[in-house]
Amino acid sequence: MVDTHAHIEMCEGDPAEVIARAREVGVDRILSIGLTGETFAQTLAIAEAHEEVFAAVGWHPNETTGFGEEQIGLIKEAAAHPRVRAIGETGLDFFRDSAPPDDQRRAFLAQIAIASERGLPVSIHARAAEAECIDILIEHGSALPAVVLHCFGDPGQLDRAVDAGFYCSFAGNVTFKNAPDLRDAAARVPDDLLLVETDSPFLAPQPVRGKRCEPAYVTMTAETVAEVRGIGYGELDDIVSENARRVFKW
Repeated sequence: MVDTHAHIEMCEGDPAEVIARAREVGVDRILSIGLTGETFAQTLAIAEAHEEVFAAVGWHPNETTGFGEEQIGLIKEAAAHPRVRAIGETGLDFFRDSAPPDDQRRAFLAQIAIASERGLPVSIHARAAEAECIDILIEHGSALPAVVLHCFGDPGQLDRAVDAGFYCSFAGNVTFKNAPDLRDAAARVPDDLLLVETDSPFLAPQPVRGKRCEPAYVTMTAETVAEVRGIGYGELDDIVSENARRVFKW
């Protein structure tokens, strides 16, 4: 199994122990996401130290106030590291009033450009802004090798995402009791556009809800996604592992 979106440096405990617990349940690839320049060094160090872990670097939309050339330079510098396999997470978040929308849009466009120049996929954070994110990606992302809609959360945008060829990655919230529409979306995504993740340390799946999430828990999310698709866990593992290999080149 794979975890295509985690923040290992934010998980509880020693990163080596977090990764070991994931290995014990069969998770053999993890994409760890650096959220701002302050976390890039730690994210890259973890990826260097553990063969299971690769990195993504980007500027989270909630942290984009005043985003400019300094931040662009830091992303470009980090993106040159050989363990970096994606740019992000980037996108738009209008749920929280933590960064001006125009700053978020400027940062989003800049990171799409960086990913396009380097031939890297983008990991997209979209909250209360899913339609606009897709609009921007369709208009400005034609040179991107892949788009991953991390923590896919708006079933109303599923058809547009699929038509655009975007990968839809499902996190622990697909297991929540109050998320039947999200489970329906997970059942309908084409095989070749399906991914799973944890978004550790957030969004722990229903069986461990209330705990701090970690990459090992992606197996619980995968079990739910396999169930709603009417397939076995092993078949789902084959599908998402191949998709992740294709997207992240690991």
